[in-house]
Amino acid sequence: MSTIQYLLDGFAIAFQWHNILFALLGVIIGTAVGVLPGIGPMSGVALLIPVTATLTSGLPIEMAATSSIILLAGVYYGAMYGGSTTSILLNTPGESSSVVTTLDGYQMARQGRAGAALSIAAIGSFIAGIIALIGLVLLARPLSKVAINFGPAEYFSLMLLGLAAVSGLAGKSITKALIMTVLGLLLGTIGIDAVSGIARFTYDQPVLFSGIEFLTVAVGLFALGEVFKTIFEKDGADEPIAKIDRILPTKKDLKDSAAPIARGSFLGFFLGVLPGAGATLASFFAYITEKKISKNPESFGKGNIAGVASPESANNAASGGAMIPLLTLGIPGSGTTAILMGAFIMYNIQPGPLLFEEHPDVAWGLIASMFLGNLMLLILNMPLVRVFAKIIQTPKRFLLPIIIAISIFGVYAVQYTTFDLFLLLGCGIAGYFFAKNDFPVAPLVLALVLGPMIENNMRRALTISNGEFSIFIAKPLSLIFLVIAVLWILIPILMKLRGKNVIINEEG
Repeated sequence: MSTIQYLLDGFAIAFQWHNILFALLGVIIGTAVGVLPGIGPMSGVALLIPVTATLTSGLPIEMAATSSIILLAGVYYGAMYGGSTTSILLNTPGESSSVVTTLDGYQMARQGRAGAALSIAAIGSFIAGIIALIGLVLLARPLSKVAINFGPAEYFSLMLLGLAAVSGLAGKSITKALIMTVLGLLLGTIGIDAVSGIARFTYDQPVLFSGIEFLTVAVGLFALGEVFKTIFEKDGADEPIAKIDRILPTKKDLKDSAAPIARGSFLGFFLGVLPGAGATLASFFAYITEKKISKNPESFGKGNIAGVASPESANNAASGGAMIPLLTLGIPGSGTTAILMGAFIMYNIQPGPLLFEEHPDVAWGLIASMFLGNLMLLILNMPLVRVFAKIIQTPKRFLLPIIIAISIFGVYAVQYTTFDLFLLLGCGIAGYFFAKNDFPVAPLVLALVLGPMIENNMRRALTISNGEFSIFIAKPLSLIFLVIAVLWILIPILMKLRGKNVIINEEG
């Protein structure tokens, strides 16, 4: 049977009434999970596994597995859509991969362009979801062969490139960006060392053994930082908000965001295929790429629509790409796909090379339902854009307590510790002072995510090479990533120095 025939059979399964219902339920819950800061798709999918098992208990095992996985996958990519909503309207990332969307999305909302930002995020997410699914259908096997060649050395260099690229989010000063990157890396070392099992910087506090939770820091720095800015600077008066006349984007908005959506979709898809890279890294890379190739990079961070279109497309495409290593190799590419893998195994279905031969109904039914789910999300999200855009017009005396409540609920729902609530508060105050003194927060957040992954891959690579650092330049792919990383940092510095020399020569 050809791929097209398998896909048509998949659509026959996805269009069964109960599977349509499960897909719809999944994407609605996923959007809600994305909107609530701190919960995220990982927690959402994990919480719903027992619920889906109960809902499908009367069905035959294979049918039950297909319906459950359809619902759980709906939560996964639905959360990617939902995460942009609060990022744009309240400067509160609903999901870790939406952190970058706050940079331009929130500025657009403050300029009265919330409707355009939300609808471009929805359109970009839909297009990226479809591109990723077409890629999943066509390229699953060949791409998996490429991804499996990535060893620890290649991952280390790729993530180092990610940190070097953070200089693209530097704002005015590369030095300040590097200081924040190092601070993020230092915070990432707190907890039990995964290799030796030794506690580091925990000061005998059991609550620190599991490390600093990324979402607590992200929500604190971004959401509560904004709250403290309003409180400390006596900014309680409601700013006159430009009237949201237009919900659909203008022709200019669509023209400006077409290329970023395409670039973000492809970049996100290929990064999603690499296990461990994930949607957060994809959205950061997409944003940095747009800023680098833009004719006016200084407009980023001030409400440039490309800064919303590209990262939002990338994180949705990455969630589709992450399904390739899961379905074809049995390797989960992210935390959420690891939980999805647990759901497969719960139904006695082993993801991997034999999945498409032994359980084609489950594999192709899931892929077809993702086409359906993305269409449902577009239909659901476009009419609701006006409802979401109204949130920005809520007076600050009502809005601030809502942001605080959502932040505290989101963090406590994940961590269940009062320590994380104090950490949230501390990060909020720190976020205010960082913003006041022009220290960019995004590099700290990315370094906190990448730090432990960089360390683990470096140590694994050194174990393989018996402590020889030459492994990182001996592997061709690793060397390419390292050269790009060095150039990424050096070129802006050299251009700056060259610019200063030109000015000195002209003055001379």
